[in-house]
Amino acid sequence: MSSFAATTLRSALRHCETAWLFTGSDFKTLIFPVMVFATVVSPRHEPLALACTVCWLWFHLFQFNVSNQSYSADEDIVNKPWRPLPSGRISVEDSRALRWALLVFCLGLSSLFSLNVVITSGVFAVLIILHDDLRLGHHPIFRNLCNVAAYVTAGVGCSLILSGESSLDGTSIKAFSCSALVIVLTIHAQDFADVNGDRKSGRRTLPIVAPEGSRIYMLCVLPLLSFTLTSLWGLGPLCSIFFVSIGSWVGLRYFLFRDEIRDQSSYRLYNIWLMGVHLLPANGRFPVLAW
Repeated sequence: MSSFAATTLRSALRHCETAWLFTGSDFKTLIFPVMVFATVVSPRHEPLALACTVCWLWFHLFQFNVSNQSYSADEDIVNKPWRPLPSGRISVEDSRALRWALLVFCLGLSSLFSLNVVITSGVFAVLIILHDDLRLGHHPIFRNLCNVAAYVTAGVGCSLILSGESSLDGTSIKAFSCSALVIVLTIHAQDFADVNGDRKSGRRTLPIVAPEGSRIYMLCVLPLLSFTLTSLWGLGPLCSIFFVSIGSWVGLRYFLFRDEIRDQSSYRLYNIWLMGVHLLPANGRFPVLAW
């Protein structure tokens, strides 16, 4: 292998590693839950469509994270020093240029599917602008609303690509409505472990504004939502008890364990519970959870 080819390969691998560092930590928070959800609510499941859906979702996550992390480099020095900006792999100026290039790329990628997917991609880009450039991400309420809207928008785009349809059916609409409500009521679960960095950056999250009340809220709302969803999707008694128990345990952990390490563990368990939330609509198409 020539020195030019070897240098090119090393450069390409470094760029791939940088892209992974931008997105790797959000596979559990976005890629896996959204893909599970889209697969559950979609009436069709074809391998090629599934691969295209994962690709579309990852590039949109990449776009969001490059933009968001270009504004949070100081905070990430405390919370996530391994990310590309605080570790010096890429500059703020280059990351912001990359962000706009990714916006154009994502719109072009969406045009390969349908007009509604392009519109979904455009809405996703607008939400990024609102969250990062217009600084709504620093407001405790608007930040959560932007994140929920982006999450649901990504799910809608994935469902449209996976199903090959131009619009969503009734079961999908009901599922996305439930998802949006659950996330808007619990999305601050991600903020407990990041209190130190958020406080340093001046961000006002619910755990900072109401440190005790936010934990009491999690203790109450997770079991209540779990019970409501099992009734809404018609789960059987054993599945209902199991799902409500998971939600109750996660809520209890947030209330009892209050150090950063345990908050990180609680957030991982919360994501398992959230993935369960997105599996429940399967009972709306097939009675697989009626026992």
